[in-house]
Amino acid sequence: MNANLVFLVNLVATWYMVGLIWMVQIVHYKMFDRVGEAEFVKYEIDHSNLITPIVGPPMLIEIATAGMLLALAPAGIPRWALVTAFLAAVAIWLSTAFIQVPCHNRLTQHGFSQADYQLLVGSNWIRTILWTARGLLLAYFANKLISS
Repeated sequence: MNANLVFLVNLVATWYMVGLIWMVQIVHYKMFDRVGEAEFVKYEIDHSNLITPIVGPPMLIEIATAGMLLALAPAGIPRWALVTAFLAAVAIWLSTAFIQVPCHNRLTQHGFSQADYQLLVGSNWIRTILWTARGLLLAYFANKLISS
């Protein structure tokens, strides 16, 4: 497989997620506390069902291509950058699995909780920062590849 194509797919998937995570962090999650007790569980269930197909495939594509880049390593991108980008993707998945998904599950099962809501919004900064850093790192090396 062509290393530059894999890099491009990874770059696109990452920047898709950068835009999406900032919208979720700044707009979507900030409105969870405005839904109201009576409608919150339905809102949370709808959120989970509707967001999964929007985030799932790009996240899978991103981590798969990040892993592939460790083996393919396009010329001009140092190994440390590919390892760093891959580890950031792994950290995003771990944060999602062990912090954000459990928060959503508790909000679905028990209704709105200020503690779970604050943990969700606060901990989502982990993913927001990591995706942004991944995006900037990949953009930097994309620029280097284009310039050479």
